[in-house]
Amino acid sequence: MLSPDLKNALPTTDELPCSDDTPVDNEDQNFLPNILLFLLNSIWANRLDWYFGIDMGLYHTTGVNPRVPVVPDAFLSVGVERKKGGKSRKSYAVWEENGIVPIFTLEMVSHTPGGEYDEKLDIYRKLGVLYYVIYNPEFWRRDQHQPFEVYKLIDASYQLQIGEPYFMLEVGLGIGRHQAVIAGIQQQFLCWYDEQGNRYLTDAEQAQQERSRAEQERQRAEQLAQYLRSLGVDPNNLPGNP
Repeated sequence: MLSPDLKNALPTTDELPCSDDTPVDNEDQNFLPNILLFLLNSIWANRLDWYFGIDMGLYHTTGVNPRVPVVPDAFLSVGVERKKGGKSRKSYAVWEENGIVPIFTLEMVSHTPGGEYDEKLDIYRKLGVLYYVIYNPEFWRRDQHQPFEVYKLIDASYQLQIGEPYFMLEVGLGIGRHQAVIAGIQQQFLCWYDEQGNRYLTDAEQAQQERSRAEQERQRAEQLAQYLRSLGVDPNNLPGNP
């Protein structure tokens, strides 16, 4: 816990850049984390104690300079205001969030390696991030790693976890990969799972599921009506019908 004097000496998020101004390497580095955010907006629609940041400066005091952020592709904090003071955050400074560090960070490895397996891993370890996920669908052979890895902070060091989807008990969510059509394109993306390993559907998938159910009900009703007609019974004039 920071002393009041030290906390007052630190800059506010209004004074700090929102990011490190480094452009993302490819569109998926914004698109795929946004899918996770949109899913959370539905899964935790009734909760106001979480924040999911995407490509946002994360400022902390465990590095060399509190004005130099680490910028995860995505991070999740639990136990903070959904909207800080009713407003959108420009960046995330741990000292302005009652000392709450993200419980989860995500890094997506791209054509240009960004220290995901060493430098950033060490930053998140020192910061105390409980779960660190590295998603590397294209360059995992180059980096001699698996395409999807979940690390958990145990006894001050990260240990690679086994299983996919992997359920993060302290978060109350599982995470894993799924292949489906998104925005008209067949592709792999990251998604959330419940404790039983059931994938949380996107809004579009839920709407399609409802349409499929409605169509199945319509077809069953039509088949029943045809059967009744074959027996000489008017389905629109059954006993008990108003």
